[in-house]
Amino acid sequence: MAKSGAEAAQSSLNFAGTTISPGSTVQANVPLTAQEKSLAAQGGNPVPPYALAVLATPANFDPTKSWPVLIPCSTSDFKRQNRDDLKQFYRRVALAEGWVLLAGDGPQHAKNDTAAWRAAMTMAAINALHRSFPGSEKWPMACAGFSGGGKGVGYVAPCLARNGCRIIGIYMTGANEDHLSDGYARCQPGAGFLNTPIYISAGHEDRIATLEQQYTVAGSIKRTGFNRVKIGTFRGEHEVNDPQTSIALRWFRELAK
Repeated sequence: MAKSGAEAAQSSLNFAGTTISPGSTVQANVPLTAQEKSLAAQGGNPVPPYALAVLATPANFDPTKSWPVLIPCSTSDFKRQNRDDLKQFYRRVALAEGWVLLAGDGPQHAKNDTAAWRAAMTMAAINALHRSFPGSEKWPMACAGFSGGGKGVGYVAPCLARNGCRIIGIYMTGANEDHLSDGYARCQPGAGFLNTPIYISAGHEDRIATLEQQYTVAGSIKRTGFNRVKIGTFRGEHEVNDPQTSIALRWFRELAK
């Protein structure tokens, strides 16, 4: 009996040369474009031979359909990689909400972990996604950052938008400084980017990024011209809160309809 199109697609799922099955998390080495190599080299970094991409898919993943994609941006503290945050902070909740997760990193830690380095590795992973699944260049994307990643995402998200990605949300947790306003000015993704929904999740007991600091960040983002800024608070410290993540991801999808 002949397989349906969806069954045929699922039986031969392939991400960047790596066979995958729905519901799995896979890792693949992916090439860097000339632009990505240029970004990676900023700050005196040696350019790696490739980037490392990690893809997590829901159990019902069918690449012939459109999927929202969550892009994590980790802090540069403690030598954390984007894929660490994907697995530790976002994977369980995002998969349950019907999202695909994608992270790009260097094969080794950067000598100088710049926002440009993060953007280069993330863009390499996104390009691999687009090559692997025809039509995925239209899939909506949201960026998530915790602590220092909440600052880094302020540069990565506008950079991705400038390079043609459809960014439908930015999720920040525990960020005590606004880097999004500077990222918007530097990357110049266009005035339409100011409509991007921004969800700030703030812990009442956070001593690293206090509630007051996170409200200040929200105010700064609004003054830059972002017009869809929401703050959600939770009883907790400096951490990513699962219920808040669910609320943010649902809000992004609702507004993207």
